[in-house]
Amino acid sequence: MTAFTHVTVGTNDLEKARTFYDKVLASLGWTRVADLGDNGSIWGDKEPSFFVLKPANGQSATVGNGVTVSFAASDRSSVKAFHEAALALGAPDEGAVGPRSWKEHAYAAYTRDPDGNKLAVYSFSAE
Repeated sequence: MTAFTHVTVGTNDLEKARTFYDKVLASLGWTRVADLGDNGSIWGDKEPSFFVLKPANGQSATVGNGVTVSFAASDRSSVKAFHEAALALGAPDEGAVGPRSWKEHAYAAYTRDPDGNKLAVYSFSAE
């Protein structure tokens, strides 16, 4: 059984977020599966998995300190493609592409989206 139905992050600039996530999530084989008008969009691999929404309370979206959304990649080349797509869109390098020592075959990269949400992408497949 899956532990989560989806993950949501907030945005203050929906069009910028759509452009960013359309490109970086395409590297994982994800597409935008729905738009919620001016309120947000949803991405996934056939099923809705990741939401980007304007906060329902009308306040500004803020970043959660210590929060990271980590996406699964099927292989190491997808990790690199995700990270390169994010950097090409002006996102910062928050952790270079490479192995992570906490688990065998862990290979990852970190960045942030246009609203400052911290993102990771991981593959656990052998080279």
